[in-house]
Formats: sequence, C-alpha cells, structure tokens
Amino acid sequence: MAPLTEFWLLVGFHVFIGLMLLLDLGVFQKTAHSVSTKEAAIWSVVWIGLALLFAVGLWKFWHVWDPENTDRGADKATEFLTGYLIEKALSVDNLFVFLIIFRYFAVPAQYQQRVLLWGVIGAVIMRGILILAGAALLALFHWMNYLFGAFLLYTSYKMARSVEKEIDPASSPLLGLVRRFVPYVEGYDTPRFWVRREGKWHVTTLALVLLVVESTDLVFALDSIPAVFGITKDPFIVYTSNIFAILGLRALYFLLANFLGMFRYLGVGLAIVLAFVGLKMIGETPLNLFLDSVGIGQRLQVLLSLGVIAAILGAAVVLSIAAGPKEPLEYPPEDSAVGPAPPDR
Repeated sequence: MAPLTEFWLLVGFHVFIGLMLLLDLGVFQKTAHSVSTKEAAIWSVVWIGLALLFAVGLWKFWHVWDPENTDRGADKATEFLTGYLIEKALSVDNLFVFLIIFRYFAVPAQYQQRVLLWGVIGAVIMRGILILAGAALLALFHWMNYLFGAFLLYTSYKMARSVEKEIDPASSPLLGLVRRFVPYVEGYDTPRFWVRREGKWHVTTLALVLLVVESTDLVFALDSIPAVFGITKDPFIVYTSNIFAILGLRALYFLLANFLGMFRYLGVGLAIVLAFVGLKMIGETPLNLFLDSVGIGQRLQVLLSLGVIAAILGAAVVLSIAAGPKEPLEYPPEDSAVGPAPPDR
C-alpha cells in the first residue's frame, strides 16, 4: 500500500475518534453530572455498534488498506472481533478495580465520568505507544513470542489466584511521589484537576484519582496487548481493537457498576483465556504447521480461536449468574476519602 494512502487512512481514523471524544466531552459531558443507566446504555450501544461497523468495513474494504492481499478482508474482520472480544472482556474485569478506586477515594458520582473520560484519552495514547513497541519487538525478535506467551501464562496464574481485597488504591508509587513533592488540595469542591491557591498551582483530589486510574490501566495494558498479539501480529488490528474496546469503557462502567458483583467467575474465565492465548503463542509454529497439514487454514484457525474464547467467557458468565452475586468490597468511611495522610511537607 502506498505510504501516503496509508497515512491519510490513519489520519481519517484518528480524526473520527477525536470527533467522537469531543462530542462526548464537549456536548454530552459539558457539565458534571451523575450518568444514568439510560445514558450509559445508549453510549454503550453506540460504541459497540461503531466497533461492529468497523469490522464490516474491514471485511468489505480491506483491499483499500492492503491492495496486495485483497482476499483477507474476512480474516482481518474476524481477527478484529476476536481481539475486541478479549479486550472488552478484560475491560469488564478491570471495572471491578475502577469501582474500588472510586469507593476508596469517595469520588462523587457526578465527577466519576470526568475521571473515566480523561482516563480513556490517556489510555488511547499510552496503548498506541505500547502496541507500536510490541509490534516492533515481535518483528525483530521471533523469541518475543515465547516471552509474551510466558508472560500471559504468568498473568493467567496471578488472575486465577487474585482476590478483590488484595487491591489497595493507596499503594500506587506514583501517588506517593505526587503527594510528597507536588502541592495538592483535598476535597471535591471543584471538577478541575488543577486549581490556583495563594498564587501557586495545586493538583486536586480528582487529579490523584485520575493518576491512580491511569497507572492501573498501564498494568491492564501490559496484560491485554500481548493477548491480542497472540491472535494477530497485525499492529493495525491490535491497535484498532484496543481503541474501540477502550472507547466504550466509560459507558460500560456506568452501565454495569451496579451489576459487577454478578460476574464473580469472570476473572477465572479470563485467566483461562489468557492461558489459552499464551499457550497458543508459545506453540505457534508447530501448531500452525499441524493445523495446516489437516486442512485448517489461517481463516479457520482465527474462527476457532474466536469460538473457544467466546465459549469460555460465556460459560464464566452463565456460572456466575447461576452462583449468584458476590458481596462488593467496601472501605470504611475513615479510609474512603484520599487514603492515608502524607508526611508533613
């Protein structure tokens, strides 16, 4: 594909994403307010619908992006949907942590959407950088497949053993550094992240919450991005599936916030998915040779991966509903404002 054409297609994609974020930030979120279930449901449908339309666009117009492989549209659309499903499922699991962060810092409902929206913008930039770095490493060093696969197996093990009470929002090293060296004011009397007091700029509690959310998302990204690389090595598909999943995260949080306890076995299901993808990456070469020898080509391999992942997550959701909701972790009132006080400055 001509570099100039590729450049303008990427520009067009990011302009569209930027316009959607501006619409969300500048029109629908112009004033701080508590997001209703109806509003969250509408935006969730919008973002999921846009992702599905994008998959259809890949299927029908892949030849515009890659004229040398005009018959790969269906394959790329399937890869996108598989990566999107993995990212979306991991996002739901991540919402448990966001819920704990907001409870711990006692963030008012009308300000939570502001934190998540700016968190999404930061996540888009951060994941773009990480995906470019990951694609470059995989292209240069084949053994990175084994490293990524082993990392996913380790992540799967940690996720299967983790419990909600192990999460401590106040333990973020970045949060400690900011509290020690940057002037800040406590409370939620303003929706701003920076305020001017006595001639000096101070960060607000809301900014500290955003910092914890962003640092937490960095950890999530280190888990989820290798998982999508286990499905496809195409950085464009990895990037776009990540972006569409992240863009719908804010609306998904407000839609599911009151129902997160229903997904008690989702973490186990995700651990199995990550283990599946990790093993797939480690045994990629001999596995592909074997599957090719029995007549299972690349397209069917991706479809099989999509089916396995969907079946695992579906079973986790069904078992969760059958078992009933778990009790959410609650922080006592004295620990729920901004955490332990910093040392005197």
